[in-house]
Amino acid sequence: MRRADGRQWANREDLAEHSGYNVSVLYALWMRRRVNGHPEARDINGVKHWDLAKWDAWLESLRKRPRDLSGVDRSGHPRVPLSPTGQARVLGVDRSRISQYSRNPPPGWPEPCHVEKLTKRGREFRTREQLWAWVDDPISGFGSKGGRYTGSSTGKTAEAPGRRVQLAVEALTEMPDRKAGEIAAILAQRHGQSVDSWKRSVTEARRRLQD
Repeated sequence: MRRADGRQWANREDLAEHSGYNVSVLYALWMRRRVNGHPEARDINGVKHWDLAKWDAWLESLRKRPRDLSGVDRSGHPRVPLSPTGQARVLGVDRSRISQYSRNPPPGWPEPCHVEKLTKRGREFRTREQLWAWVDDPISGFGSKGGRYTGSSTGKTAEAPGRRVQLAVEALTEMPDRKAGEIAAILAQRHGQSVDSWKRSVTEARRRLQD
């Protein structure tokens, strides 16, 4: 950590050590700053740093929210292993959804940190940190924009071309560091239709953003 202007400033690795969240989770929270109110960064020697006192206050307020915009519970210690019931509570879904995820995993669904052996099956445990990282990875398709993953690629309604472009604009804003092909693949997973169709929409969305 560094001190500047009488304040303590932390980079992302410092914040990970300080908070117990892994770096990928912190990065995802930063990328969603327009939604979650994440404090702005300050460049120190070319590296992003955050005012630690302001960041701590923001994190505390985030943890006190019953649910974020995707319905996810962000409270609690990040590294405590949770049973399927606890996982469902964090994600705001039915307990049966976790069983469904185990049988037919959605994109990026984390491997269990621990498996409890039972007579006929195993009970899979995952940490809040794992669940938050999965939720915050756009490829998961989980949340207010992508909708909760259903465990099936069928039954998705085709998006009209104008709607596809709008969704592509939102995705480009949400994921500015992703390549066009990556964004197209994510949108295809979220909403159906081919990756090539989404590539055309992403190209048009980038043109609009540059106008």
